[in-house]
Amino acid sequence: MTAPLVEVRDLTKTFDVSAPWLNRVIERRPRQWVHAVDGVSFEIPKGQTLALVGESGCGKSTVARLLVGLHAPTRGEVRIDGQSLHATLVTPQGQALRRRLQMIFQDPYASLNPRWTVADIVGEPLLEHGLLTDRGALRERAAELLTQVGLAGADLDRFPHQFSGGQRQRVSIARALATSPEFLVCDEPTSALDVSVQAQVLNLMKDLQRERGLTYLFISHNLAVVRHVSDRVGVMYLGRLVEVTDKRTLFRQPRHPYTRMLLDAIPDIRMSGRARTPVQGEVPDALNPPAGCAFNPRCPHANARCRAERPVLTEVDGVRVACHAVEERRI
Repeated sequence: MTAPLVEVRDLTKTFDVSAPWLNRVIERRPRQWVHAVDGVSFEIPKGQTLALVGESGCGKSTVARLLVGLHAPTRGEVRIDGQSLHATLVTPQGQALRRRLQMIFQDPYASLNPRWTVADIVGEPLLEHGLLTDRGALRERAAELLTQVGLAGADLDRFPHQFSGGQRQRVSIARALATSPEFLVCDEPTSALDVSVQAQVLNLMKDLQRERGLTYLFISHNLAVVRHVSDRVGVMYLGRLVEVTDKRTLFRQPRHPYTRMLLDAIPDIRMSGRARTPVQGEVPDALNPPAGCAFNPRCPHANARCRAERPVLTEVDGVRVACHAVEERRI
């Protein structure tokens, strides 16, 4: 493995979701906190893709926003090429670091300004970072970026509503590439698109990664997409990582019971006849998580230790997994 470009250590983000002060006083209710991300640690080597998967509400998008500086962590640290991200962003060197990382958002219908032309949208990062100021040079660079993502330079004067969903996402990718970043955070970039268009956008992203040596954090709940784009996979549950391993190991031999349930939910097109365990139960309330392992109310292998002691992400046979049953060789 090459040296990590991105290092995340004990990343935690807590949100205050308390009722207004007067309501709390009248109703005698305490303040309430949600641990959206709770002690997450991982690394992403240069030029590789780490995919984060899990059910809605598990904290994937919060991790994405923490990694580009849109949220400040409650605890922990993000390092980009050895630099502390949040400590550097508030210094004069923060602008240079911010150019090295960009984000592609989930919904191309909401992430593009409907009042701006494509030339303005793609050219905005160049102006904001002071890379180009001449209007002619801006249009020329924006046309180059559009060509790189499979659109035409003639599209510069069109508005977002004049494009299909897949074309809008290509505009978003062109905007993200404007500052020549090294690290792209992709927050479910294909979930709002049709399956055939998803394949086109994913292939485009893989081609760009190969040509530019890009490093990706890819957020998704679609395991088929993850299998196509990732090198390593991290499985999240209720704000914590429960399994981190390479893609091939995860799909061939999942360790954590939650990972097994996620994979068993995929339709078995080959009709292999293997035993399947359907995903059962609901994700617990994040305001009142269960004691011990957060997955224990849904886990068929839970015992007294699982209900009392929270497992720590440890390495078992080359796989980082947070599960007492795996650690004790019960599964």
